[in-house]
Amino acid sequence: MDVLVVGAGPAGLALASACATAGLDTAVLDPRPERQWRATYGLWRDEVPDLSDNVLAATATRTRAFAEHEHVIDREYAVLDNAALRRHLSHPAVRMITGTLAGSDSGPRGATATLSTGRRIAAGVIANCAGAPRTTRPRAEQSAFGLVLPERATEPLLPPGEALFMDWRPVAGHELPTFLYAVPLGGGHVLLEETSLAHRPGVAAEPLRHKLSARLRAHGVDPVEAVDQERVRFPVQVPLPRRGLAFGAAAAMVHPATGYSVAAALRTAPEVAATLAAELPGGPEAAVRAARAAVWPRAARHTHALRTWGLRAVLSLAPHQVPAFFEVFFRLPPDLQRAYLSERDSPTATAAAMTRMFTAAPWRLRASMVR
Repeated sequence: MDVLVVGAGPAGLALASACATAGLDTAVLDPRPERQWRATYGLWRDEVPDLSDNVLAATATRTRAFAEHEHVIDREYAVLDNAALRRHLSHPAVRMITGTLAGSDSGPRGATATLSTGRRIAAGVIANCAGAPRTTRPRAEQSAFGLVLPERATEPLLPPGEALFMDWRPVAGHELPTFLYAVPLGGGHVLLEETSLAHRPGVAAEPLRHKLSARLRAHGVDPVEAVDQERVRFPVQVPLPRRGLAFGAAAAMVHPATGYSVAAALRTAPEVAATLAAELPGGPEAAVRAARAAVWPRAARHTHALRTWGLRAVLSLAPHQVPAFFEVFFRLPPDLQRAYLSERDSPTATAAAMTRMFTAAPWRLRASMVR
C-alpha cells in the first residue's frame, strides 16, 4: 500500500481519508479500529469553516470567560458529534486492520510495520497517529474531571446555548489553580469540567472532582443529577518528532496553551495528503521529508516554540497569579486572542500577542513571567 496510518482516532482517520481522497492506497492499523471516541472535542467554528454542520453536536451562541472579571469572546464555539465525525472521516477506500504495532523500519524503498502477532505489512510510508509518545520524563499535562448533567439542572450556572471557555472564579476551600470548562453537548445535556490547564505532572482526578462538586453547589447546581462523567489527562509538553512521519498528538500538534489538536488535524490533513501524493512517485524518503515539512512548516515551528515558552511562563506562576494572567489575556484585542489560540503558522501575530500581554501585565506578574 502507499500509506499505513497507525491509530484510528480523529487525527488518524482525518489523514487516512485525505490520503484516500488524494488517490493513495491507504490502510489504518489500530488494536480496536471501531472503538468509540469517548473524549469531548471542541473547536472554534472559524478554525475549520468548511466543516459540515452535520458533524456538530452543539454550538454556543455566546461564549464567556471569567478571570478576575467577566469577558465575552466574540467567536462561535462548537462541540463535535463524535459518531458523525467518524462517519464523515470514513472513506470507503480505506482498509481497517486490527492489530498492534510492535515495531517498524524504513528505507529507500519503503517501510515495513511488524505487528505484535509477527505479521508484517509493507507500505510506502507509515504515518504515526497513535497519540503522544510515552516517556518516563516528567512533563506538563492537562487533566480534567467532568460531569454530564441535564441542561435544565445547569441553568443557574450556564444559560441554554452558552459556553464557558474558562471560569477561574475562586471556590471557597479549594486553592488548586483550575478552571471550569462548560459546554452544551446537544440532546439536552451539558458537560461541566474542572480543568487543570497545565501541571507537571498532571493533577489527579479526585481533587478535581471535589472542587467541581463544590463549585457546582456554590452556583446552585446539584452534581447528584449527573448522568455521566469524563476523565481527561494528556501531555501538552511534547517535543517535535525528529524522524519518521507523525501526525496529530503524535506530532506534538497539541496546542501547548489550550490542549486542543483536533481542529489543527482536520485543517492540516488534506495538505499533508496532497504532499504525499505528489512526492511518493519520487521515492518514500523524499515523500516523508516533504510531508514532515507540511505538518510542521517553518512558521508553524516558530509559533509552536513561542507557545511552548508561554507554557513555561504559566507553569512558573503562583496559583493566585494565574487568574491575573488570564485577565490580561482576555483583555487583548480579539485578533491577537485568535492568533494565539488558533493560528498555527503566525509567529509574528503570536509574538505580538505575547508582547502586548507582557507590557499590559502588572509588574509583579511580569517579574514572575521573566523569572
